[in-house]
Amino acid sequence: MNDLMMAENIAKEVKKHGGTAYFVGGYVRDRLLSIESKDIDIEIHGVEVSVLKEILDSFGERISMGEHFGIFALRGYGLDIALPRKEKAIGKGHRDFETFCDPMIGTYEAAKRRDFTINALMMDVLSGEIIDHFGGREDLERRILRHVSEETFPEDALRVLRGAQFAARFHCTVARETTALCKKMSLSSLSHERVWEELRKALMKSDRPSVFFRVLREMNQLGIWFPEVEQLIGVKQNPVYHAEGDVFCHTMMVLDEAAKYRESVSDPFGFMLTALCHDFGKAICTEIVKGKICSYNHETLGLPLIETFLKRLTNETKRIHYVLNLTEFHMRPNALASFGSSEKATNKMFDSVQCAKDLVYFAKSDHFGRITSAESAFHEDFLWERLRIYEDLIQKPRVMGKDLIAAGLKPDLRFAELLSYAHKLHLAGVEKEEALKQTLSYARKNSKRERLT
Repeated sequence: MNDLMMAENIAKEVKKHGGTAYFVGGYVRDRLLSIESKDIDIEIHGVEVSVLKEILDSFGERISMGEHFGIFALRGYGLDIALPRKEKAIGKGHRDFETFCDPMIGTYEAAKRRDFTINALMMDVLSGEIIDHFGGREDLERRILRHVSEETFPEDALRVLRGAQFAARFHCTVARETTALCKKMSLSSLSHERVWEELRKALMKSDRPSVFFRVLREMNQLGIWFPEVEQLIGVKQNPVYHAEGDVFCHTMMVLDEAAKYRESVSDPFGFMLTALCHDFGKAICTEIVKGKICSYNHETLGLPLIETFLKRLTNETKRIHYVLNLTEFHMRPNALASFGSSEKATNKMFDSVQCAKDLVYFAKSDHFGRITSAESAFHEDFLWERLRIYEDLIQKPRVMGKDLIAAGLKPDLRFAELLSYAHKLHLAGVEKEEALKQTLSYARKNSKRERLT
């Protein structure tokens, strides 16, 4: 039995006890937009919690996800089953609410606690009737994002970020009154985990993730959690290569380009974060040199800024390292390709990053995420061909530690240096047998030099 069939069975039992089951929230929104949704939320009206427990127990193992709040699930099914709730703010934090369930509250009051009108829609599980107390269906058709209640909306600051990511995902324009309300709200009490999750949704679920940051900019809400992004506003670029405007504008264009390739890379979220962060260094190193706007070494000078930004939001060290690594080398592909550099040079470049393929895709995103008035081509064929050469090369036999031991060397502190030397020979295309000879010769010379000193 799938989730929808189970939802219908639950709804039939609820109806026998005088209640009604409704699909609520994002599931109704996505269904009206013909978007497949794996998250199915149903809200049970008109039956007490004890009755709901009995109904759920008759279908399988009931899981309590917050019994005090009337939130349950059934093991093996992707359903969130809840009674309607009332919430009252008792503080400024995201979790500072007094919450209690009230199955007799009615659909109007239940929908009123939702954030946006497009999320306040309800659908009778059995009849398919849409309950729309706040004009959400019309707002959805017009792609307008509007808050439900001016009284309750400010109680949860996370709604500012949710609004921005909904605007990005569903191509919505935020209503003026909602933007004005969001400008007055403080995001300082939010947890970094919740901010990280909204950022992830914006970068991973939208084909135009730039909208997330443009909306936050319009709401004056970049400064608390995304100050490094805000600092890109107004940072000038050489108009010959960046006719689109400042670094913020370029970064937004790169984000939207990168979204085209995120399913093709090894770490899609890390890739999108790199698109966001890659030019942070321009905020601190842009200067006028001989009458031209330059940002020399921004790819390395910006690394501490990127690290600070990411550590503010997450402790995912592997992903942070991915972003720092890809950013450090993001200028190399276009530079080497434009000069037709040697295979040795491109092999070394690809060997310096965690995933060589991702570097090419990012270079492409960076190149086309701008407007240039110069004759500046992206040498895509060159890069993909050099990547193929590199990938073929690293599959060939190479000198390993066991080869040095077999040749009579004893493992010691020198091994790391010798293996590094052998690896450089490998990247230069030297066959394993010859590379081993040269490495052993290098070891003998070093040993002789040490004895003399």
